[in-house]
Order: sequence, then C-alpha cells, then structure tokens
Amino acid sequence: MIKSVNIPKERIAVLIGEYGSSKKTIEKETHTKILIEDEVIIEGESLDVLTAENIVKAIGRGFSPENALKLADEEILLDIIHLPKTDLERLRSRIIGAKGKARRTLEMLTDTNISVYGKTVSIIGKYENVFPAREAVEKLIKGFSHKSVYAFLEGKHQNRKN
Repeated sequence: MIKSVNIPKERIAVLIGEYGSSKKTIEKETHTKILIEDEVIIEGESLDVLTAENIVKAIGRGFSPENALKLADEEILLDIIHLPKTDLERLRSRIIGAKGKARRTLEMLTDTNISVYGKTVSIIGKYENVFPAREAVEKLIKGFSHKSVYAFLEGKHQNRKN
C-alpha cells in the first residue's frame, strides 16, 4: 500500500530529525519506507502504513517525534479538532493558557498529550482519555470557564477510578 500525506513545510525538518534519525525510527517502528518530496509518501503493509500515516500527521500537527511515536501502540489514537476561523487567536490562547498552564493542566487531568498548532488542536492518548480531553477542549472553545472545565475533568477522573 502507498499513502501520501501533506504536512506543513516547517514541520518537514522535525519529521526527518537530526541526520534522518526521526524518519529512520518511524520506518523501523512501523516497518515502512518513507519518501519526502512535495508530500510525504509512505510505502508498506496496509496496517503499518496507516500507523506511519498517523505518526507523520501528528508530527505535522506540532507533536515531537517522541510523542508521535506513541501512536505505534494500537491502544493510542490521534484526534484532531479543527478550530473555528473566527477568533482563532483568542481560542488558541484559551486552550494554551498563560505560559502553557491550561494545556499542561488538561494534559495532566486526562493523561494525554495536546498540541495547539495552526488551526487545529490535536490530542494523543488512550481511547478512554482522548474523548474527555476532546470534550474539555470543545467546552473551552464554547466559552466555558477554565475552572468548570477542570471540575468536569476531575469528575470524569473520579468516575474512572471507581
């Protein structure tokens, strides 16, 4: 199977890594061959290609190669939320918070990795953790207070423990 993926030009260097290390690691972990031209072309077995595609997409959405490689585990998934075009900077600021505090708090409460890049918010984590994180981001987009969103996540966390 051959799949092509477009990622932002400024993220190509991150995908390649120093001396090609990130690209080689992805190829090794997913048993695929990656060619980088105008777009990223991935060749290999179907399931391996889909895994590599998710890893490449995650790097394109602002994740480090280390965090993106978590997607090699089939229990981990990538969720991409497209932000509304209106008030884009304000929404990005609400999700990131002062000095990244809101994003870090969301990550801690949901045990996920979150990247705010361009017009998207992307989440990497286990299935049962990604959806509360998505709900929390959507609540912030709708204008809910940070306090109420954190309380919502803490309630979800308590329910999972019980």
